[in-house]
Amino acid sequence: MSEGHDERLVKIESALAHLEQLAESLNETVAGQDKALRRLTQQMDQLTDRMAAETVKAAKDNNPKPPHYG
Repeated sequence: MSEGHDERLVKIESALAHLEQLAESLNETVAGQDKALRRLTQQMDQLTDRMAAETVKAAKDNNPKPPHYG
């Protein structure tokens, strides 16, 4: 190979190494965001369930049974 081809090959290999590093970094970022999103979704589900239970309890507490029911 000529010197020009060697330099070109080195540049291509360097660019490929950079792209591989970038892809790995992006993959780690996406994996971290997925983990955070799953955690936040679980927390949201728990809060939604808790709010629903409190709403039902509040509705029952605000609507006592008439005296002839008990």
